[in-house]
Amino acid sequence: MRRALALARKGLGTASPNPVVGAVLVREGKVLGEGFHRRAGLPHAEVEAIEDAHRKGNLPKGATLYVTLEPCCTTGRTPPCVDRILREGIARVIVGMVDPNPLHQGRGLALLAGEGVEVAQDLLEEEARDLNRPFVRWISSGRPWVVQKSASSLDGRIGTRTGDDRWLSGPASRRMAHRLRWESDAILIGAETARRDDPALTVRLPGRKGKPQPWRVVVSRSGRLPEELRLFTDSVRARTLVFQNFPLPMLLKELGRRGVLRVLVEGGGKLAGSLLAEGLIDEVALFLCPMILGEGPLSVDSPHRLLGAHFRLKERKRLGDDLFFRGIRIDYEGNEAG
Repeated sequence: MRRALALARKGLGTASPNPVVGAVLVREGKVLGEGFHRRAGLPHAEVEAIEDAHRKGNLPKGATLYVTLEPCCTTGRTPPCVDRILREGIARVIVGMVDPNPLHQGRGLALLAGEGVEVAQDLLEEEARDLNRPFVRWISSGRPWVVQKSASSLDGRIGTRTGDDRWLSGPASRRMAHRLRWESDAILIGAETARRDDPALTVRLPGRKGKPQPWRVVVSRSGRLPEELRLFTDSVRARTLVFQNFPLPMLLKELGRRGVLRVLVEGGGKLAGSLLAEGLIDEVALFLCPMILGEGPLSVDSPHRLLGAHFRLKERKRLGDDLFFRGIRIDYEGNEAG
């Protein structure tokens, strides 16, 4: 299952609006075939693993299939995976988590069990769920998973008062930031950030292809933005959306209707503070840089009373001289978002 999870991660950034899924076909300790879901409309992970086995001259009949998410049992852009599993004579199916999609949600496992296939679930369920939190949030509520990304000094500043520090973080952190963009369907900023920084908000990673640039979303009270901004003049200007005087919950619902599963927030402290105050931040991605600025805008500057938001640390790593932290929001009972 750990190999299936690693394969599933390869679909981050391209599988949306579908979940990321990995699958491994095994018999007597030997891997017969493996695969992952690459893109909506292409074969699902289970089919990729079966086809890989056939290419290698291995017959799936009687084998065990490890898959990170319950196999689908309905026809969408591709046929049901359950039908292919039964046709191939696979004897056992072990899943990481049950599909939260109401159309499936245990039906696939029940159909397999009803045909004599041995089934088991919830193997490494926490890891499987962590991979697909955006899909779980979107399919259950219609709104995307929201990640607040910021690079700050040790005293919580994201720039100097005069704005003359464009980047606080080092090259390794900036590469990681572009990976976060790659995994996202939309990037959200405020009008002040758009005017001040004139950002491109594009993914610039060597060799990363196979998906359009993320939606570049600007929230503005007035809707007045300079026409010469790169967001309106570059080659991907069609991927820019401006929401004027939109309540943030409504904005997120609208993005969800467009098939956006994951939103990366790259705006300033005021936007971060507003989202936090309304309970709309699900995850934080913080780059902590080894400097003290002493002045300048804060990473969180809430216009409302903010009683605090709690996060459970999921990842931490050193990136050059910087430290990277990823945390999932938890409620007062310790339950994680998504």
